[in-house]
Amino acid sequence: MERRTIGGALAVGAVGLGCMPMHWGYTASQRHGERSLRTVHAALDAGSTLLDTADMYGPFTNELLLGRVLGRRRADAVVSTKCGLLVGDRQVVANGRPQYVRRACDASLRRLQTDVIDLYQLHRVDPEIPVEETWGAMAELVAAGKVRALGWCAVGARAGGAGVRGARRVPGEPPYAETVRQLQRVQQVFPVGAVEAELSVWSPQALEVLLPWCAARGVGFLAAMPLGSGFLTGTLTPGQGFEPDDVRARHPRFTAEMMAANQPLVAGLRRVAERYGATPAQVALAWVLGQGRQVVAVPGTKRERWAVENARAAEVSLTARDLAEIAALPPVRASWE
Repeated sequence: MERRTIGGALAVGAVGLGCMPMHWGYTASQRHGERSLRTVHAALDAGSTLLDTADMYGPFTNELLLGRVLGRRRADAVVSTKCGLLVGDRQVVANGRPQYVRRACDASLRRLQTDVIDLYQLHRVDPEIPVEETWGAMAELVAAGKVRALGWCAVGARAGGAGVRGARRVPGEPPYAETVRQLQRVQQVFPVGAVEAELSVWSPQALEVLLPWCAARGVGFLAAMPLGSGFLTGTLTPGQGFEPDDVRARHPRFTAEMMAANQPLVAGLRRVAERYGATPAQVALAWVLGQGRQVVAVPGTKRERWAVENARAAEVSLTARDLAEIAALPPVRASWE
């Protein structure tokens, strides 16, 4: 698979593996542990060397699962994990206190069975702590040899800080404007190696200011949810329903009405895919990869079949005609906000 560089010097496959669905968001159980283990091995075999996780997934169970893989295949993988969110009984809260960051890193190292974390990301900004203090503590981890590069997770901050408690949002600003302001602040403390945010044909908002900010500074960009939480695969049908613990059961774009209204988007991807003998999902991922050489797609899955199919998307090169055809598709109806 083609390699791309993030974090300054971390070479990874152009398509990585998002591990969140194995233990968070799409299922609350651990009944798929062995299947997920096979999926991680299949992804590595296919060239998807970036494994993206977080301590809150489970919580902790996803890091433990990856530790079982890394104990045998550490040299094959580039590991990205995150700190900054604590899972309580009824809510998830941010914690950016330096002492917490240090403890969280040590705990992740133990669970992952590794001596160093390749990319350590701040999962969310704590509005009670100056972000420079949090980032400074993370920079100390690099100096201590526990972390190779630092990343910033902007998933959940789609429109100028929306969804992040305490974030400023100025009417009329482009999406991720507040995120860029925060990145400029921490960049003065220690270099940002990569930014992770949602990017797909389904949600292209990062193209306006966030991705250009990264491109101008040589910062890697991890495209989270590049398949629109599964919608762009073309395997979901309107009104099919989701399990209660699946985040899509409460997502406004996954109502039967909105799924039906957005089918032209999937149909357009399928038309392009037919020209390549590919799937709509592979075309959606190829579109993401076409947004810049610093972009790495990180589709999430717990199934071996999809991990292999996603990896092969790196072999699809879209033409200017393809991109124009996708750009002309009807805009997505119903937003996260």
